[in-house]
Amino acid sequence: MALAVLYSRALAGLHAPLVTVEVHLANGLPSFTLVGLPEAEVKESRDRVRAALQTAGFELPARRITVNLAPADLPKESGRFDLPIALGILLASGQLQADGVEHYEFAGELALTGQLRPIRGALAMALATQTAGRQFILPRDNADEAALVREAQILPADTLLAVCAHLNGRERLPGWQGQAQGVARHYPDLRDIKGQAQAKRALEVAAAGQHSLLLFGPPGTGKSMLAQRLPGLLPPMNEQEALEAAMVQSLGSGGWQAKHWGQRPYRDPHHSASSVALVGGGSSPRPGEISLAHHGILFLDELPEFDRKVLEVLREPLEAGRITISRAAQQADFPARFQLVAAMNPCPCGYHGHPSGRCRCTPDQVQRYRGRLSGPLLDRIDLTLEVPSVPPEQLAAMPDGESSEAVQQRVAQAHARQQQRQGMPNARLGSRELEQFCVLDPTAQNMLTQASQRLNLSARAYHRILRVARTVADLAGRDALQATDVAEAIQYRRGL
Repeated sequence: MALAVLYSRALAGLHAPLVTVEVHLANGLPSFTLVGLPEAEVKESRDRVRAALQTAGFELPARRITVNLAPADLPKESGRFDLPIALGILLASGQLQADGVEHYEFAGELALTGQLRPIRGALAMALATQTAGRQFILPRDNADEAALVREAQILPADTLLAVCAHLNGRERLPGWQGQAQGVARHYPDLRDIKGQAQAKRALEVAAAGQHSLLLFGPPGTGKSMLAQRLPGLLPPMNEQEALEAAMVQSLGSGGWQAKHWGQRPYRDPHHSASSVALVGGGSSPRPGEISLAHHGILFLDELPEFDRKVLEVLREPLEAGRITISRAAQQADFPARFQLVAAMNPCPCGYHGHPSGRCRCTPDQVQRYRGRLSGPLLDRIDLTLEVPSVPPEQLAAMPDGESSEAVQQRVAQAHARQQQRQGMPNARLGSRELEQFCVLDPTAQNMLTQASQRLNLSARAYHRILRVARTVADLAGRDALQATDVAEAIQYRRGL
């Protein structure tokens, strides 16, 4: 047979569109041509496939080899097409006899020794393969990741020879039914932080409603320590959230690791990160820090030190929960339902308002420093809280206050109330849900109206106060909002 047709998958955001690998052998001068919009790493597969075939004991036909990756207008990247290309050459040249290859999909990068190396995006590809009703042959190192898709028929292999033995019926590849088991992670305890009772309360409210949080104060007051303890307060992820988070992680440059299954992502990029690093991008778009924090936390320390253009890219995903990356060749959508936690100093030297009086920054310098954060971005942050310095006598005292476990129990109960009532966290309530679930009595309504006028709050800030007040009531186990709930929520909007 001079023609072989196999199936594989490309990546376009979280989707894995079907790619038909067509291999044709014709008479003429020996050549090896790849068509179908392949990128550089795909073009390099010619050399990898040639060496892998020869190492495995096969021959590269001395004929005119044409490999078409269809559809032609879909960009193809990475080395995942090595395996189907090599199998197509063997089938087209008659070196491999196999029936029923149309029931399989293949993906895997070939080493020069014929070994199969892991690929990126195996989880998204396994989901698409399962929907298509085919079996998926891929490298063994990706088996646990692909097996997260229930009912997917996963056939892991170590070498090209093992795949050939399976296809010609000599030695079948065993199916893989492994289930990832996340490693129990021990988070820092909230009780380790001395003092800062108000900040701990704000952290509890943020965790209960999945609200965004901005902490500001002098250096060394515990802002970063508070942020690091937030993951230990969040409720556990359900299976759907864990699968979505794992799918995004598998598309990143770091790949997915089984030990992180079921753990909420915690991303803390350096302030020198570019907008592409946060949003994602590239000729074949990959997720950035915003999407890699999906269903988790994005912590931005030293917030004003980030480039202003970088910070402005946070505005849309904070509202929409998605990010769209458009390139000339393709467009990719990535989920970005993350919880923003940021920390900053009040002035360039960091000691504005410190009891020591050591700050020498002029009002103009302080204003310029804080002006690096735009009003629209600050308007999208639910809770803004000052973290003051801790008196020496509190630092010398024994740790007090509640542990993370005790707070997490209240957070889990509040989260369960939200899921039962509206099926989503309070931070994601829309205007209709706010009218339905955040009804205020006359006293609370009058308080909120006066605060809006006094603080010149926007409509967005007004709605965010209602969401936070709803969370405060949920933590107290109340169905109806009270004036005390609204008062606490207003305190978190007083800002810088």
